Amino acid sequence: GLVLGVYSSEKDDGAAQFTSAGDAFDRLVSGKLRALLSLCGPPLKKGKTRIFHGLHQDFPSVVVVGLGKKNAGINEQENWNEGKENIRTAVAVGCRQVQDLEIPCVEVDPCGDAQAAAEGAVLGLHEYNELKQKKKPVVTPQLHGSAEREAWQKGVVYAEGQNLARYLMEAPANYITPSKFAEHIEQKLRSFSNVKVHIRPESWITTQEMGAFLSVAKGSAEPPIFLEIHYSGVANTNDSPLVFVGKGVTFDSGGISLKPSLGMDAMRADMGGAATVCSAIVTAAALNLPLNIVGLAPLCENMPSGKANKPGDVVRAKNGKTIQVDNTDAEGRLLLADALCYAHNFNARAIVNAATLTGAMDVALGSAAAGVFTNSSWLWTHLYEASILTGDRVWRMPLFEHYTKQVTDCPLADVSNIGKYSRAGGACTAAAFLKEFVTASHWAHLDIAGVMSNKDEVPYLRKGMAGRPTRTLVEFAARLSQDSHN
Repeated sequence: GLVLGVYSSEKDDGAAQFTSAGDAFDRLVSGKLRALLSLCGPPLKKGKTRIFHGLHQDFPSVVVVGLGKKNAGINEQENWNEGKENIRTAVAVGCRQVQDLEIPCVEVDPCGDAQAAAEGAVLGLHEYNELKQKKKPVVTPQLHGSAEREAWQKGVVYAEGQNLARYLMEAPANYITPSKFAEHIEQKLRSFSNVKVHIRPESWITTQEMGAFLSVAKGSAEPPIFLEIHYSGVANTNDSPLVFVGKGVTFDSGGISLKPSLGMDAMRADMGGAATVCSAIVTAAALNLPLNIVGLAPLCENMPSGKANKPGDVVRAKNGKTIQVDNTDAEGRLLLADALCYAHNFNARAIVNAATLTGAMDVALGSAAAGVFTNSSWLWTHLYEASILTGDRVWRMPLFEHYTKQVTDCPLADVSNIGKYSRAGGACTAAAFLKEFVTASHWAHLDIAGVMSNKDEVPYLRKGMAGRPTRTLVEFAARLSQDSHN
């Protein structure tokens, strides 16, 4: 199969405007492709396709797909590079058409941006069907032509990173337990000589006095794991690392503050923070990025057993602060509190944590962007600029003292794990809670609850767990590595 892009014409009756690969193919078939397209009715709109068979012996099926306007660049209103998004969407749609035809291999027009084309192809074809007997045919996308090979390969690596996060988030909670999650990541990193993986058991967590994390874990029969990854991308081990921290609740029942049963199955993806940061490190290692990264993922289940946290219990975090657990379903922040305290051991350039933390974040932004709460405009700028390129957007949210007061005004302990006005500003009070465990001057908290899954909002991702914003974290790390080299 072959996927070729065509730009929308400025005028409704305009002739098809091919990419350079499309032009070359049209010449190869003596202008038949252009002639057939013009016979098929009005010009192709963005993301729409036409399929032609029998044009060339090497490509029995050719899918032509609309790319939208030529030279579409950064859209200030949308906060992304529209040209790149158009390519990702078009290529994904085209590749799926080839998959529906059960053709095992597809060559993809780079469409002027081979990295975006590769991302569209690899993300668009991914589907979790590990446990089904009947599987969709596997399609291998390849670059059409020999130019832009390096950019294509980079796009493949970026997309495979996001697909790893999607795989981990989609897998059932009885398949991805804390220990299985850690083993899976360790296996992915085994081939890299500059990566060390430590799978810390419960005894280690206890010696670290991570009382908040342990209080959540004790409700489950599954033992907790503290996963610690060290990627050394530069020879100087004293180079301050970027520290990624990810919430790793492999299943969240809500604990004693039990969630409603409808939709609870989706809580297998409540380790989306750990999945995205670990996948970002796997990707950084594959790209050989020149910086040091430390990854930290507290992994456990939140279950309602006789040993579980009870509303009103008080637990002690690693930094000595006491926490009143007023709602056991606000458990992610308890794990992160201890992990963030531990993150300060590494003299970090920046600490970035990701977590499917609050339903309130989904209410605020939906699936359009991940919310970012940060004490550093430098860090915000890097994350924001990275997200414009990846199309996987972030949006800055407030870290006002206003919210801090709502978690520190607590009857029994230093802080409460929910704001005193209950649901009001829930994502903001959760961020204010985390801030109580951070002293670093460059810290960002990404609340990724709203971007956890995809229905149909991102056209190049199928329905299911989204693995967002893995590519933005990778692009951010890449920008930081360039920063240190300039």
